[in-house]
Amino acid sequence: MKSIYIPFFTVLLFALSSHAQTMEELVNDPDYIKSVTFNKAPENMLPVFKLGDRIALEFDDVIGDEADYYYQFEHYDYDWKPSRLFKNEFLDGIDDMRIFDYRNSFTTIQGYSHYTLSVPNQFTRGFKVSGNYMIHIYNDNRELVFSRKFMIMEEKAQVGVEVRRALDINYVNTQQRVQFFIDSQEIIFLNPADNLKTAIIQNADLYSAIYDVKPQFNLANKQEYRYDTETSFWAGNEYLNFENRDFRSPNQNIDYVRKRDLYEAHLFVHQPRFGNEYTFFPDINGNYLVTTLDNEDNAVQAEYVNIHFSLLPSFNLPPDASIYVMGNYNAFQLHEENRMFYNSERKMYEATILLKQGFYNYRYTVVYENGEQDPGFISGNMWQTENTYTVLAYYREPGGRYDKLIGMGAANSEGIRN
Repeated sequence: MKSIYIPFFTVLLFALSSHAQTMEELVNDPDYIKSVTFNKAPENMLPVFKLGDRIALEFDDVIGDEADYYYQFEHYDYDWKPSRLFKNEFLDGIDDMRIFDYRNSFTTIQGYSHYTLSVPNQFTRGFKVSGNYMIHIYNDNRELVFSRKFMIMEEKAQVGVEVRRALDINYVNTQQRVQFFIDSQEIIFLNPADNLKTAIIQNADLYSAIYDVKPQFNLANKQEYRYDTETSFWAGNEYLNFENRDFRSPNQNIDYVRKRDLYEAHLFVHQPRFGNEYTFFPDINGNYLVTTLDNEDNAVQAEYVNIHFSLLPSFNLPPDASIYVMGNYNAFQLHEENRMFYNSERKMYEATILLKQGFYNYRYTVVYENGEQDPGFISGNMWQTENTYTVLAYYREPGGRYDKLIGMGAANSEGIRN
């Protein structure tokens, strides 16, 4: 094990320079980083924490060579642009420290190292202010390995949310719209059109979030948002799923399993659901849970398995489009590993993804060269689909230098109204 890493910045110098430093853009996880999770329940993995909460980030390195990783935190405005705060204004303690808490897997064919970073810890005591944050993980060579977004909230406002069908006759069967209000007994909203910001998130997919919707009107201090198209989302369809807790008995939606260098689990071949009638079956809205049948410590005893996805091409894929297997197992990233390729011999699209044993939700999403995503191209968009919508409220005080996250509200479309 290497000696304790000493930061090359002093605390003061790092605080003075952090504002001028431009952090790297989010990058896709490398193929050896897997199962990145915050300490959130699998039913709702949206990483929103209250100010003062314990925050834990866990991930696996399937190279398994006990590599050294270091962490840094950055603060952002509501729209994920770097805020104007210096590091010592939002962080209590220091970062740029090595992650010391790691364990190696045992009894597994695929070796890996499992890392856990908790805050507060001996170096980083916590966060001083609310708002948007990112944690950046670096290697020994000061190269950015991966990043994750999370949010810190101070509860100073009430956010009421409801989900309705679209009003536009063209989208009434395919879209869901979110209506909400923001009210506070502690803050008098001054110039809310400019100072009160919002983010509307479908399930835990931060890539499809809608930002900066202005209040339409107010009742005293209560700000009302009663839009149609501006706050509408494609409804999508229920996520597909599979479970592989045990290799010795039948598993949910897995056709068969073979053991080669690793276990190879082949899912049943899927057909597009576009144009079919809506069918309800419970899901966890794109999230996942690492779980096994017999192991006592899934963090280091769960096996990694090559999951084989197959999709029949009963559709005409546009020439500028690709198909991806999407889910929160990799934070909805467009990674080369989850891109599907056409197998001319089997006459279907295929992808093979290395995933830890557990229960997984996923969907097939068409992505165009311009970055536009169309999850309904293959799965369809059904107004009855069960989705959770979360509204985050941010407020910048007059003369303030950052956006406070002051409240959160959520609603599920199970109770959708016309």
